[in-house]
Amino acid sequence: MIREEVINVLKEIYDPEIPVNIWELGFVYKVEVNANNDVYILMTLTAPNCPVAESLPMEVQTRVQMIKDVNKVVVDITFDPPWEMSMMSDAARIELGLF
Repeated sequence: MIREEVINVLKEIYDPEIPVNIWELGFVYKVEVNANNDVYILMTLTAPNCPVAESLPMEVQTRVQMIKDVNKVVVDITFDPPWEMSMMSDAARIELGLF
């Protein structure tokens, strides 16, 4: 249940340069919730020098931390594998006119 709430929150967070949420963009590689309701999120960005490289992970952590019953939230950034457009959902591709 908490995992679904986390995903719903991630669907409300947008990369300011792309008008699609980070979940549909495929930025989130992993969402784990343990028995203590600690949340671990592994995500990426479009590039290491992305202008929101510092602020976006902090926004994710802050917003997920606000979910009732969530304890600790850890957000890690990785560039392995590097993000590419094929990671986007069909909904994101439609939104961006890539179909």
